[in-house]
Amino acid sequence: MTTPTHHAPEYPAGSFEAPAAKDMGLVAAHIEALAGQPMRLRDAIRGLGNAELATRYRNWTVRQIVHHLADSTSQLHFRWRLALTDDRPTVAPYNETEFARLTDSVHADHMLSVTIFDATLTRLVGLAKAMSPKDFDRAYFHPQQNRDVPLWLVLAQYAWHGAHHTGQIEWLRMHYRW
Repeated sequence: MTTPTHHAPEYPAGSFEAPAAKDMGLVAAHIEALAGQPMRLRDAIRGLGNAELATRYRNWTVRQIVHHLADSTSQLHFRWRLALTDDRPTVAPYNETEFARLTDSVHADHMLSVTIFDATLTRLVGLAKAMSPKDFDRAYFHPQQNRDVPLWLVLAQYAWHGAHHTGQIEWLRMHYRW
């Protein structure tokens, strides 16, 4: 099955709009958005078979999107912990396109990554809920962006990121009436 990539929206959840400054109301909303992502993903993939999992949304198949969510959330969790325990750590960038091409991203059971995604976000949400407002000012240095990224901004980015990729799967479900 192929996807009419010219019809699929680039940003099914809208483009990312960074908050101008730390806002603890937004921080709380983003934490809740992260907490709800595993169930939203499970709902989006419920009942999909191999043909649907092999369907592309632009560049990646549904299976690759699910594995990407686990990969990126694992990176998020590690970077978050570094920012809380080190002073302005430099994080290692990774090539998400090449990660998506690895054999396990193409062929492995997608439910393995759903489990990783769920467990990682559960830990991260628990940690974030226990943090003080000042903790969200802690940051890591991202060499590709050449800047410090505070945790309140990272939280906003990943709340959007999960909605973006799950939105891709939801768009396919709607488009193909799965």
